[in-house]
Amino acid sequence: MSLVKKALPCLLVAVLSATPQLAQAREKDHLYKFTVLHTNDHHGRFWNNEQGEYGLAAQKTMMDQIRMAVQKEGGATLILSGGDINTGVPESDLQDAEPDFRGMNLIGYDAMAIGNHEFDKPMSVLRQQQKWAKFPLLSANIYQKSSGKRLFQPYALFNRMGLKIAVIGLTTDDTQKIGNPENFTDIEFRSPAAEAKKVIESLRANEKPDVIIAATHMGHYDNGNHGSNAPGDVEMARALPEGYLDMIVGGHSQDPVCMDAANHKTVNYIPGTPCKPDQQNGTWIVQAHEWGKYIGRADFTFLNGKLALQHYALIPINLKHKVAGADGKTVWQNYQPEIAKNPAMMKLLKPFQDKGAAQLNVKIGSVDSLLQGDRSKVRFEQTSMARLILEAQIERTHADFAIMSGGGVRDSIQPGVVTYKDVLKVQPFGNTLVYVDLTGREIAQYLAVVANKQVDSGAYAQFARVSLTADGKDVSAVKINGQPLQREKTYRMATLSFNACGGDGYPALDKHPGYVNTGFVDAEVLKHYIEQHSPLVAAHYQPQGEIIQKPAR
Repeated sequence: MSLVKKALPCLLVAVLSATPQLAQAREKDHLYKFTVLHTNDHHGRFWNNEQGEYGLAAQKTMMDQIRMAVQKEGGATLILSGGDINTGVPESDLQDAEPDFRGMNLIGYDAMAIGNHEFDKPMSVLRQQQKWAKFPLLSANIYQKSSGKRLFQPYALFNRMGLKIAVIGLTTDDTQKIGNPENFTDIEFRSPAAEAKKVIESLRANEKPDVIIAATHMGHYDNGNHGSNAPGDVEMARALPEGYLDMIVGGHSQDPVCMDAANHKTVNYIPGTPCKPDQQNGTWIVQAHEWGKYIGRADFTFLNGKLALQHYALIPINLKHKVAGADGKTVWQNYQPEIAKNPAMMKLLKPFQDKGAAQLNVKIGSVDSLLQGDRSKVRFEQTSMARLILEAQIERTHADFAIMSGGGVRDSIQPGVVTYKDVLKVQPFGNTLVYVDLTGREIAQYLAVVANKQVDSGAYAQFARVSLTADGKDVSAVKINGQPLQREKTYRMATLSFNACGGDGYPALDKHPGYVNTGFVDAEVLKHYIEQHSPLVAAHYQPQGEIIQKPAR
């Protein structure tokens, strides 16, 4: 592999006071070896899924194996997370991700970037998670508005076999837009690249680390084409002077960053196959997909100021694919040999899993076929899962129509029995249902903004009882409940508190005179609707082409 050109905290991490040898200079002509292990976008997956894929118990087994192998070769490991520990699995959500953080402690994580989903609940929950974690939660670009000071530790220093490594945390500045505005009244997210430059220059002047790594939650976008998203890892690497940053351990876009050509990721990466990370402006960029499906492994050597990546791999954690069995039936087969579950981790996590299951695995209804809410659909087109959610909101508020951003739909519901767990997978954020009475004139202005949100983003709008044509700038042929929009008539619109407060860049409505926050939690509204209308017929919620989007003029 080619060489990489080498290059204040609010709190002091324990590693600083516990390792005074950090001040020692590295030895000339000594070959240092260290390995960075990384995951990102965990999203509550402390337990394996139904097929036995991923989960912290198997992850610990593999982490331990790698750690021991590296030590035998005279090296040391550093375990990092690209953030988003929260939100995605009800058993975790109901317990504020306590099992996830305690499991990460047992594995031996060294640090993590703070992700946007760490703000899905009030700050008090995040502060409690910091107490559970025996490793620092890092972000250099999150500030308190009122004081102008950083809210979190910006970096941590580590000694690996005499090599001094700095890890900086950075969080996407999209958080303010895609998170719940109610949680950001005294928080601002500054430019990650600008803050990184300030921290790196301070480190180079004062701490003089041998290696500088950024643990980020910003996203990897091919060739820096970030679309409607905030700039990500590629853009930051290019914005910094060459040699400032050795490595970026990323997250947020939830991709396996394996490049098949310059500035172009491999499409449909196959687990276990070779993976070449991205390199931009002398900085290696890695990301390990999502949910602990992989452990990223980067083996480095360092000699006389030069850092070299010797090998990189994404190690699948019991990932499987469907194959035809001997009897002709489809079976799940591992891509690589099965990784055993660590007994100590299972002992730690099983009480959390059992507690969550007791609360969640209760039948609330049924559906005859798939309710489509997959990320690959709900951010690109109108779907049946979103339509069901919106119909539930309309019924509860007696609204004329309903709108929400597609990013608020987090999963599909499969045919058959529907449980409370299924509902919480679809709507894990705990937003409240609101409504607002608007004139037709106000609605036309509102729709002109939200109906033209870009596809492939969480802001892409889902509608119920609305038909229109959007052209990239405006809307036309608007109908509510099949009738042309009357500009002087008053209509009631249902939505979620997230969007009403300006989330995903939607026009804020929470100060409007006709605004009412019902206090009903979104998942509870959906749960009640399913209970009242089961058995559900999915076809009744299938969009019929009411929303037409034309290319921008």
